[in-house]
Amino acid sequence: MKDLRIRGRDVFALAPLRSVSAALLFAASALTAAPAMATTDPGNNGGTEPAVRNPIERTRLYVSPVSHARRQADAWRRSRPQDAALMERMASQAQAEWFGDWNRDVRGDVDRLVSAAAASGAVPVLVAYNIPQRDCGHYSAGGARGADAYRKWIRGFAEGIRGRRAVVVLEPDALMVTHCLSAQKLEERLTLVREAVETLKARGATVYIDAGSASGSRVDEMASKLTRAGVARADGFALNVSNFVGTARNVAHGEQISRHVGGKHFVIDTSRNGAGTASGGEWCNAPGQALGAAPTTRTGHRLVDAFLWVKRPGESDGTCHGGPQAGQWWADYALGLAKRQGGSLASR
Repeated sequence: MKDLRIRGRDVFALAPLRSVSAALLFAASALTAAPAMATTDPGNNGGTEPAVRNPIERTRLYVSPVSHARRQADAWRRSRPQDAALMERMASQAQAEWFGDWNRDVRGDVDRLVSAAAASGAVPVLVAYNIPQRDCGHYSAGGARGADAYRKWIRGFAEGIRGRRAVVVLEPDALMVTHCLSAQKLEERLTLVREAVETLKARGATVYIDAGSASGSRVDEMASKLTRAGVARADGFALNVSNFVGTARNVAHGEQISRHVGGKHFVIDTSRNGAGTASGGEWCNAPGQALGAAPTTRTGHRLVDAFLWVKRPGESDGTCHGGPQAGQWWADYALGLAKRQGGSLASR
């Protein structure tokens, strides 16, 4: 069975649902709705922009039938049934699939995922993560070898979607982690993101440009980068990807950014923010963290299109705090997140 490399991690090839009982396990994990944020109307550019609807409202997000969490649940089923149940609940939630320089055939890999999701009547969340000089050489270093290589790669990614429904979170950290770039290279990066938005939108994708988190950037600086990176053509921006900042704080931050970018909507990664924050702004395998609100497109907030699990909970950020290499499955960390979950896991 072919393995897909997802941000340096092993993700097993897509397979059909195992059985009706597996599907019932998904349903059984749905306890109560995710906590909705209070509806607000922060305004957009002084009220000069028209109201925009959530493009993924009431969308059923795709749950892959194979994941590290599900394999862990299977491994613990007899010896550790309570822990297996926690892993099963984690596995029953929609999680993003990451694509980057480890995909030898990105068009084919995207096509297989989108096809599987379409066949199940759901919409997948994909992450494009291949910008040149990715992560400025840190734990997730890599990316395409130059601008032309990236253009070719993102065209292949978009061709895999082929006009079907898909949500794409575009290039985590690309606008926030830029300290290694010269002014010329920064401009090139913003151009590549802008072109990627156009390419993906032409193939029918719903696109959110990554905009860091509430703890990582100034509102005016990020809004400026988003504008130069083509957020006007995108569906909005994404906050808190692979971070731990609480949902309420990200909502407030997103509202401020939205005012500077024409009232654009946003999505929030809630995969590991149930504890609300991490001590000292820690971003790498922060201890004591918890699962946050379950993935949903019913957030109760006019500007927040979805709570998503963009970061796959239980996969390491890097070799900090005793973790394995970036992207590798860390069962003990996953179990801690599940035991300390900050909100009930919701149905999709």
